[in-house]
Amino acid sequence: MFGSITEVDAVRYIGSAIAIGVGAIGPGIGIGMAVRGAMEALGRNPEAAGDIRTTMIIGAALAEAVAIYAFVIAIVILFV
Repeated sequence: MFGSITEVDAVRYIGSAIAIGVGAIGPGIGIGMAVRGAMEALGRNPEAAGDIRTTMIIGAALAEAVAIYAFVIAIVILFV
């Protein structure tokens, strides 16, 4: 069953899994902290909901870009 997988293939598979796994941890934590901070800010100052929401969405998009970069790197490791 696993006779056709060489050591090079195994290293590529493990390397791409580590790249996306580690690369997704940071953005996940960052987006969670951003949402938590936005919810606390909304609880303290509900009138500023529009500004808080806009800033949170921009921050979440920037954090999500890091996960997309990690995904691209994992794909490059896997197929190149």
